[in-house]
Amino acid sequence: MKPFTYERPNSPAAAAAALTRHPNAKFIAGGTNLLDLMKLEIETPTHLIDINGLRLNRIEPTQDGGLRIGALVRNTDLAANDRVRRDYALLARALLAGASGQLRNKATTAGNLLQRTRCPYFYDINQPCNKRRQGSGCAAIDGFSRQHAVIGGSEYCIATHPGDMSVALRALDATIETIHTGGQARRIPIADFYRLPGNTPNIENSLNPGELITGVTLPAPVGGVHVYRKVRDRASYAFALISVAAIVQPDGSGRVALGGVAPRPWRVEAAETQMQQSAKVVAATLLADSTPTAANAFKLMLVERTLGAVLAEARA
Repeated sequence: MKPFTYERPNSPAAAAAALTRHPNAKFIAGGTNLLDLMKLEIETPTHLIDINGLRLNRIEPTQDGGLRIGALVRNTDLAANDRVRRDYALLARALLAGASGQLRNKATTAGNLLQRTRCPYFYDINQPCNKRRQGSGCAAIDGFSRQHAVIGGSEYCIATHPGDMSVALRALDATIETIHTGGQARRIPIADFYRLPGNTPNIENSLNPGELITGVTLPAPVGGVHVYRKVRDRASYAFALISVAAIVQPDGSGRVALGGVAPRPWRVEAAETQMQQSAKVVAATLLADSTPTAANAFKLMLVERTLGAVLAEARA
């Protein structure tokens, strides 16, 4: 691990300002992803800004009947919250499907949103990776691509977004709240938060330099049956081959988002107009522009079958 300096600001605005003063700085909260990346020298910040003292750890109702989740709320606390379990069960179930109990005790809401890909070529500094070093190439495209994206990738990157929480938040139409160096606040719909790789896979989200996530807002509950189904190689502590987050209403309508198939949580609203039809029809629309490799083409059928199981469970 390379040496770095450290500070602990006392307000969100001060934290954002510190990031501007130190161009190669990183925020740290739980550190469950950042510290691993620093040890491997994938991330080499020269300055760490500890935001744990910013009092962004509250879960509060909003005036329109929704819920605001502070950036520093731990995953364990969020999954156990009574209001989340009752009105946003999809989120609680997605959180409990991720990582391990020990990691959920440390991991934060904002950190979960910002975790980096688990592509093995990204983690191997001896391999070319455009996400790690722009212009170096993508070893995954001609390499072992079983876990990689089947849709939304590009000739520069086919890594998948690793999160579970973000897939549920996409189905719930969450909004990301931020603050900038000058104190300006911004609200970013989660649909606009993650970027597809294009020719700049190193730019993963729409945050600007000097911008800090302060919370996540959920709209008023939509009701229905909430199901999160994660398919992985082992029963725990594994990232999704594919995941399905679905909200199904009594009349069969609903919402669906996918994880493990794209560089960001994948939702196609046009597919949701077909929710009362078969899983095959819905999956075909969700993955209409897919470009799988020979090694991960099985994900297309896996999505269809998992979605079918999810819809059957919800309708029952």
